[in-house]
Amino acid sequence: MNGGLKIGELARRAGVTAKAIRFYERKRVLPPARRAANGYRLYGDEAVEMLGFVKRATGLGLTLAEIRDIIAIHQSGRPPCTHVQGLLRDKAAELNRKLEDLLEVRRRILRRLATWRRPPVRRGAVCPNIPAVAALQGKHAKGQRLRNGLDIAPGGRS
Repeated sequence: MNGGLKIGELARRAGVTAKAIRFYERKRVLPPARRAANGYRLYGDEAVEMLGFVKRATGLGLTLAEIRDIIAIHQSGRPPCTHVQGLLRDKAAELNRKLEDLLEVRRRILRRLATWRRPPVRRGAVCPNIPAVAALQGKHAKGQRLRNGLDIAPGGRS
């Protein structure tokens, strides 16, 4: 199209919604479109490629701020690949920590289920099979805190 792509055509080609395109413009991930005389947004073909990059980058867990930085590096004429590699290494390390934390929570749940018993009905206890935080703290060394922050450290901090 010689005048540029309207937002609906761009959305179709890029596989996103027009709402997403407007959102990316507001967040300065996508540069503002030029406007036709009738006020319609008009985009160049490079916007299709840019939106494809944004989709792939968000699919890898990069934030819009990180993507905006990558695009700025690229637009300055420098290759952003080293920066992207560092971001992805950080994401992988973060995911490894979260995975370890989730596995620990699953282990605690499975241990709790393995010792589950039908308690006598008594007033005041919501579910005696889930011990109080104070009882859990007694099982950990004083001052020690589980990495996932689910247990409360001494002094009430979590």
